[in-house]
Amino acid sequence: MDRDDTTLRVLSTSDLSGLDITLADVVDTVEQAYRTLAAGKSDNPRKLTVKPADGHSVAYAMLGRDGVRDVVAVKTSYKHGLHESRDKQHYYTTLTIYDDVTGLPVAMMDCSRIGSLRTPAASALLARECAAPDAATALVIGTGTQGRLALPFLLTTLPKLDRLLLCGTHPDGIAAVRAELIRHFPDREMELVTDLASAAHDADVIVATAGAHTPAAVEADCLKPGATAILVGHGLAPSTLHRADRVIATSEAQMRVTGTDMADGEGNLPAVDLELPVVISGVSKARTSAEQRVFAYNSGLVVTDIALGHRFAELAADQKLGTEVALWR
Repeated sequence: MDRDDTTLRVLSTSDLSGLDITLADVVDTVEQAYRTLAAGKSDNPRKLTVKPADGHSVAYAMLGRDGVRDVVAVKTSYKHGLHESRDKQHYYTTLTIYDDVTGLPVAMMDCSRIGSLRTPAASALLARECAAPDAATALVIGTGTQGRLALPFLLTTLPKLDRLLLCGTHPDGIAAVRAELIRHFPDREMELVTDLASAAHDADVIVATAGAHTPAAVEADCLKPGATAILVGHGLAPSTLHRADRVIATSEAQMRVTGTDMADGEGNLPAVDLELPVVISGVSKARTSAEQRVFAYNSGLVVTDIALGHRFAELAADQKLGTEVALWR
């Protein structure tokens, strides 16, 4: 059917899973979203959160506008069963995009693949901007959704990394991490580590992606001078934040909403020195010396979801994927 203001292209999980996109394309798209935000051309309001008193679920709503792509979008996220193991949780996330030039809807899509790509891409950009010049060893903690592509994305932005370490306990997750590394970088190998403290001491870049139930918690004393510790999920103790020489965040406001588990005994979080969009814009440097220990917080910004979601919508339209739904008739 012809596109008009009553129809909406719906892109399912299977529609999006069949789209090919390179890691470099993802990184470039996410980086452009940060640059556009830093230039004041995009809008990324603070996310709205609702959570019941017993903490069994959490829901987010995020609205944003990409000023280069000229699109407006709303992302919703709902997770149920936070006290349960990952296989017993229910998680749904969607992104609905509107063209702000024509006024027509672009697409509504499952946002899970978008998140599984934009988050490790943001971590890789944080690593590129925050890592010491001679960074050679990377450690990933966790083998879930965010951990599985962490190493390939790190190699995309830091190709000189020569030692890749993984700390994980789930056999299927470890196998998935190894498979993704082989798929994207068949000539590279990773080491599975069991002594987390020792591995952290060797690492120049640490990306902590573990789930909430992980016992892993790298302390500040385990970090060597010049180390960069990036928190995506769990796996870093609060001391890595509070004793850092520099603190970088994708968004300080988002960090204060979602990073409360890293607060000190009085419930306080330290000030953020710089936000990633400003660093990527080239206005300021993430670190001022090679010996500084840098803590980086990756909470995700909806403008990156919008940019990457729009990129997927373009690819899907080219291949005529999705279902046209007469939603407003």
